[in-house]
Amino acid sequence: MFKTIKSDLPASIVVFFVALPLCLGIALASGAPLFSGLIAGIVGGIVVGALSGSNIGVSGPAAGLAAIVLTAIGSLGGYQNFLVAVVLAGIIQIILGFLKAGIIGYYFPSSVIKGMLTGIGIIIILKQIPHFFGYDAEPEGADSFIEASGENTFSAIFHVADNISLGATLIGILGLLVILFWDNILAKKGKFFKILQGPLVAVVLGIVYFILTQSHESLSIDSSHLVSVPIPDDLNSFLGQFSFPNFSAITNSEVWLVGFTMALVASLETLLCVEATDKLDPDKNVTPTNRELLAQGTGNIISGLIGGLPITQVIVRSSANIQSGGKSKLSAIIHGFLLLISVILIPRLLNKIPLSVLAAILLVVGYKLAKPSLFKKMVKMGWKQYVPFFVTVLGIVFTDLLVGISLGLGVGIIIILIKSYQNSHFLHIEDRSNDRHKIKMTLAEEVTFFNKGAILKELENLPKDTYLELDLINTRYLDQDIIEILEDFLYKAKERRIDIKLVSKRGVVENPESFVEFFKTRPKSSKSLS
Repeated sequence: MFKTIKSDLPASIVVFFVALPLCLGIALASGAPLFSGLIAGIVGGIVVGALSGSNIGVSGPAAGLAAIVLTAIGSLGGYQNFLVAVVLAGIIQIILGFLKAGIIGYYFPSSVIKGMLTGIGIIIILKQIPHFFGYDAEPEGADSFIEASGENTFSAIFHVADNISLGATLIGILGLLVILFWDNILAKKGKFFKILQGPLVAVVLGIVYFILTQSHESLSIDSSHLVSVPIPDDLNSFLGQFSFPNFSAITNSEVWLVGFTMALVASLETLLCVEATDKLDPDKNVTPTNRELLAQGTGNIISGLIGGLPITQVIVRSSANIQSGGKSKLSAIIHGFLLLISVILIPRLLNKIPLSVLAAILLVVGYKLAKPSLFKKMVKMGWKQYVPFFVTVLGIVFTDLLVGISLGLGVGIIIILIKSYQNSHFLHIEDRSNDRHKIKMTLAEEVTFFNKGAILKELENLPKDTYLELDLINTRYLDQDIIEILEDFLYKAKERRIDIKLVSKRGVVENPESFVEFFKTRPKSSKSLS
């Protein structure tokens, strides 16, 4: 793992600067103490990073859980009662890991995963535009279309013109230019410029700009446009920021319900993120999903025990890690230690970082996730790929992550059903002699109840006086529903003077008396026709 330190250390610094405002913003959006977001980020980096089997995934508090957390804190009677639900969610995730539930992540179509990455990229861009210009009405990390302030993603952008902060905008533009110049030109000039990342230089410039312009009336940046890390007065006040669960609330059934809900949502978001980061990984590593659930569960137990928000693997931080050249889990672990050390030793320095500079970093991350060339590529792949892709993207932009993915998955399933309907069988009209049709119907390798409609339609449309050859030679699985359709057809076939020739690997049967009896001789443990 330490062999890749030259790549992981600079990547971890970029992830740190991406994670810092997101941890604080998600805590604010969740109605939780600001420090709880930092706890979740630290635990997600150090604990989950160490236990996870992912080389490039980064965990921390997730915006997708903010609405659940906000509601739960109020309904459960306080933050300490809510922490009990976080611990329970972690335990449930560990159980899911032992039950091998991680396999669920493999059942999401590639088009939906690509749509998720693109949709998140667009959301990052749209949500960071106001912060880039110094309009910080909405906390960092929010990803829902309807914002807590009452605005939506687009109305917030429309109101930017009336709320521009000149100082924040200037240093945001300068930071963006530095990052682009660093990535596209200097990074190609030598190893030094790859080790020293552009985002770090942009952040240093932002701090210097804030210090130099503090006394300037129009160019200064107001404290509301800066990072806001809690500053403890001494060790006791620092330790006082930690909260602990009120385990007497464990008898409350609603605590269990919230814990179960968070476990399911956090696990689903994590599994989707794992699939997405594996696709982005240039080394094409495959993350063990069950181990990931165990790692996430352990992280949530520890986070809940010391006052942190619930944790998931997060695509924004993970993609920033990949784009910055992270190679192993060391980058995630170091970013966790950077969060811990910085909030202890340099909180006042952190609070001099303009949010617009961090927005510039995220704008670049978002663009790399949602490159225009990807849209063109998806369209070229055909409608079966681009329809669920675009539905997922639009769903994420106009609702939220889970709703968008659900819509894309639903469309993907419909497309599978359509193609299954179309590919259940093949018809071939061989000849027509003596006014009698000779038709060969070849069934697919696997025929399930999804194919009932298509096969039933073809059987119903067979004309009278037909000689039907039913070819099952290559059919390995025939659902009971299909057998029953064929059985019912036997009665109609006699009425319509249709002769049937059944061809299978067992031989040829002319006008079988019963399909049910014919298939009954199969072993009960298998539906193979071979």
